[in-house]
Amino acid sequence: MSSSASSRRSPSGFSSGLRAALRSAIAPWILLWTGILFAALVTAFASGCSRTVLVSEASPARIGPQVHGRVYARVDGEWVLSENRVELPEGWYLVPPSFVEER
Repeated sequence: MSSSASSRRSPSGFSSGLRAALRSAIAPWILLWTGILFAALVTAFASGCSRTVLVSEASPARIGPQVHGRVYARVDGEWVLSENRVELPEGWYLVPPSFVEER
């Protein structure tokens, strides 16, 4: 009987050893993904929400610091969009199209 009892313990011992090995192999991945998720959530909440407000047609706006973007330039009577981004100086005014005199 003792030989059959030892053979019965062997599979359960093997299975618990396998479970422990799987846990130790999976645990670093769970910690890694938990850390990545936490970092992503902290970054999302720390950056805050942005809110866009359209300026009315009757009011110009001033450019704030560090504004970069593509702009339109008047070339031979046509408005042409620039191919590259440019830095717009802080304090310049943005005006609605109705403020621009067409020729």
